[in-house]
Amino acid sequence: MTDEEVKHNVTKKGQPKALYMLFMVEMWERFNYYGMRALLSLFMISTVIGFSKATSSKIYGMFTALVYLTPVLGGYLADRYIGKRHSITIGAILMALGQFVLASYEIIPPQLALGTGLVLIIIGNGFFKPNISSIVGELYEPNDPRRDGGFTIFYMGINLGAFFAPFICGFLGEPHDPMNALEAYKWKYGFMAAGTGMIIGLIWYLVSQNKYLGHIGLKPVTKSGDIDDATEKARAAAANKPLTSEEWDKIKAIFTFVFFAVFFFAFFEQAGTSLNFFAKEATNLHPVLPFIGEITLKASYFQAVNPIFVVLFAPLFAKLWLRLGDKNPTIPTKFGWGLFLQGIGFTAIVIGASLYAANGPVSAIWLVLTYMFCTMGELCLSPVGLSMVSKLAPAKFMSLFMGIWLMASFGGNLLAGWLASYYESWSLTTLFSVPAGLSILFGVIMWVMTGKIKRWMHGVQ
Repeated sequence: MTDEEVKHNVTKKGQPKALYMLFMVEMWERFNYYGMRALLSLFMISTVIGFSKATSSKIYGMFTALVYLTPVLGGYLADRYIGKRHSITIGAILMALGQFVLASYEIIPPQLALGTGLVLIIIGNGFFKPNISSIVGELYEPNDPRRDGGFTIFYMGINLGAFFAPFICGFLGEPHDPMNALEAYKWKYGFMAAGTGMIIGLIWYLVSQNKYLGHIGLKPVTKSGDIDDATEKARAAAANKPLTSEEWDKIKAIFTFVFFAVFFFAFFEQAGTSLNFFAKEATNLHPVLPFIGEITLKASYFQAVNPIFVVLFAPLFAKLWLRLGDKNPTIPTKFGWGLFLQGIGFTAIVIGASLYAANGPVSAIWLVLTYMFCTMGELCLSPVGLSMVSKLAPAKFMSLFMGIWLMASFGGNLLAGWLASYYESWSLTTLFSVPAGLSILFGVIMWVMTGKIKRWMHGVQ
């Protein structure tokens, strides 16, 4: 199948069939990552590792930051030497291996297993993450109106995996009683389940890629000319041309979006640390439900709330962007809404924290409201950001700039770990007021800058 056939081989909904193949691969990769992430900070403060919350938060922040830094190198190597498709395979193998190393803490020293496993996951993600997103972008022609909707559907794959992962990995891996010597070592089953999910995704990818992708992403951009395909030859020819002034303007726009996204992700990534601790210590985990009675929850289960809302809301947002047509908000406007809605979400947890300080553990509704508004903000910013890079980045540096976009999460996660490290030294009301206030402020600033950013984008919608 040629690249043109891939792009026009569509489903009844008008999207390339290859999108849904990549959707499944990304779903299992995110199952792998978010299953581990739901357990990681809790695992580090358990008796197995024994870190404090402050140390755990800083390590968690550094890990998740590096997960989003290595895609810059992974994208560059794919563009120049390896090719996107082979990079995805390498990344999946390394990430699966990392999960099994994490689970080996009874065989090797626990802190060595932790460090080695996290390093493998960091490197593997660097090869995987930017390249699968870049391939999604290559399924569409420039200014194809299906692109934002396609990335939103792809984003559903991310969150479908992230939805199932905390329930399965959390059920298998998080002890009900961490002080029980037998239960304290359940963590390994959660990590093994996460690694198994990545292996399933890798097998599906290896079996399906040739059927659905044709030549797309098979070879490095600068070595694509030996493929008998007009699109790849044109891409290879463009790789040797200098950047134009218009392309430099578009790069300015990309970096502006990256700057604001850093703060969005700094607050959004509280989910794995401060909000996870809040779920463990400040939330009633034994609620009484009508007609059911008392149920028992685990803190890790709350990591599935955001993905649930993404799966529910993403189709609505995808349809909304398409139906608005010429009235579709600009990318800067969507970014502004993303930040503003996140601020509203953190306002909810500020209220919950105030009630906790006064009366003890609070209803889970405060966490649910926080995740709901943050999810709506996420859908205005994160999948739109992936689509934005695929529209604005020079073709010869597509994976590199996809990696630079992911660097927003690098900076954001560093800030996230630093902020969460004050969980025990600041009041929770103060801790959560910071993301609430700053998110709203940055949303307003983005709206004010919309005109200038649109000029840099040179008509890209």
